[in-house]
Amino acid sequence: MLDSLVPVLPLQLSNTAILHQIRRDQVTDTCRANSVSSRKRRVLTPNDLKHLVVDEDHEMIYCYVPKVACTNWKRVMMVLTGRGKYSDPMEIPANEAHVSSNLKTLNQYSIPEINHRLKNYMKFLFVREPFERLVSAYRNKFTQKYNTSFHKRYGTKIVRRQRKNATQEALRKGDDVKFEEFVAYLIDPHTQREEPFNEHWQTVYSLCHPCHIHYDLIGKYETLEEDSNYILQLAGVGNYLKFPTYAKSTRTTDEMTTEFFQNISSEHQTQLYEVYKLDFLMFNYSVPSYLKLE
Repeated sequence: MLDSLVPVLPLQLSNTAILHQIRRDQVTDTCRANSVSSRKRRVLTPNDLKHLVVDEDHEMIYCYVPKVACTNWKRVMMVLTGRGKYSDPMEIPANEAHVSSNLKTLNQYSIPEINHRLKNYMKFLFVREPFERLVSAYRNKFTQKYNTSFHKRYGTKIVRRQRKNATQEALRKGDDVKFEEFVAYLIDPHTQREEPFNEHWQTVYSLCHPCHIHYDLIGKYETLEEDSNYILQLAGVGNYLKFPTYAKSTRTTDEMTTEFFQNISSEHQTQLYEVYKLDFLMFNYSVPSYLKLE
């Protein structure tokens, strides 16, 4: 008799739904286990919500995390919210996807409107192995010559603080930051007191507030295509919109990340792991095998 009450789902769909349930449970359990540290700020302010992109037409909210396919997801959101203005995400130039006025974020609404959307809209985010994301951010922001604004804003500060006998040119340009110096800057208590981390290396936990906002779906960079298309399917647009795929040869891999960590002392590795520990636990990433934790 009970069997008739079980909804019949296509097998693949039900497996995916179960997978997302497991991911949600993992977040809930981690939040509960770390409630002392994670519940310090009970009330979210509008400023906490500037990473949550809202799509009114499909009642979706996407929390974007830099270095986790966020350019392509912003492109997709522009197609979804553009009311026919765009049809192919990849026709939207990357820099246009990052123009803040092209997408509406949750902090632009009134408190009652925010609460209504958080309660009723489908909310999702994408995560990535924390140290792979960190190396990706470092490579993108500190090793590319064109990122002069980052070199000036952060590079000069990192060189000044972390490099003994820095040359005048290095202090002025900040364009040759070593990964070891970047790590030393991140674990320096002074950095944390001075200002919040830049969004490219801020924790997902701090950007998207998963202990306060109940996400319906947690996509992973490692299964980006399947998770993205599943979300588009649930949004009812999967028949005409697919997540853009492209093989990027410059992508940061696990092997590459291992290499970057070779020169980091075990003391610094341990301190850095502590900074990103909640992201590791919350999204079920194991401690990397290359780490020499103290």
